[in-house]
Amino acid sequence: MFYSKRLKKFKEIKHCFFSRKGGLSSGMYRSLNCGRGSNDKKENVKKNLMIVTNKMKFNKNNIILMHQTHSNKVIEIRKSNLRKNINSDAMFTKEKGVLLGVVTADCVPILIYDKKKRTVGCIHAGWKGALSGIIKNTILAIRKSDPEKKIYASIGPCIGKMNYEVDTNFYKKFLQRSKRNKVYFSKKNKRKKIFNLRRFVADRLLELNVYIDHVNRDTFKEKNNFFSYRRSFKLKQNDYGRCISVIGLI
Repeated sequence: MFYSKRLKKFKEIKHCFFSRKGGLSSGMYRSLNCGRGSNDKKENVKKNLMIVTNKMKFNKNNIILMHQTHSNKVIEIRKSNLRKNINSDAMFTKEKGVLLGVVTADCVPILIYDKKKRTVGCIHAGWKGALSGIIKNTILAIRKSDPEKKIYASIGPCIGKMNYEVDTNFYKKFLQRSKRNKVYFSKKNKRKKIFNLRRFVADRLLELNVYIDHVNRDTFKEKNNFFSYRRSFKLKQNDYGRCISVIGLI
């Protein structure tokens, strides 16, 4: 379990970036796999999510997860859609007692708090979503018409830049959006570059005057702490587990 030093100061919220430890799954999903979209036993995932809600001291029926598709779609969670399927890559709420969750396995989980309006949120920021504006869309949705709002965000465990190899086509996608995106890439060899996803995500938040901190852990490198899509792919496994990061208003 990992925490943001900044978010920890706000007593009206609870949050946590969970590791893969402390759950009931086995094999490649060992042990706290919270990915409903994985091929793990559904009963194990359900029990793992109950472990999470128990540790956070939230009602087991009040944890909300998204169907994540690397989009730039944001949804506000209200009482009216509390029990519905949420198809988005970010969500936020003003409802107390609701635990918002984002699952990741190399992508960036971002947990958000707007102190003035007592609003919490979470973002699933893979490269596709980050490039297509998921971060900006979320902050603008929370901020609405108040540009002076102080919004705090913690950037959680994700793949580290030294382990994020990409090809030239990937690199070109970012340069097509802006030549300034060159700064997030370093040369590895003639065919490969390495990409700093964490820095790319952090800069999108800083551009929006969001106060940020980091839980700076590498999901690929720390195999005992985190699931990793890229590590599972290199090991030729046919699936992978997902870690969960959560935030809620007490």
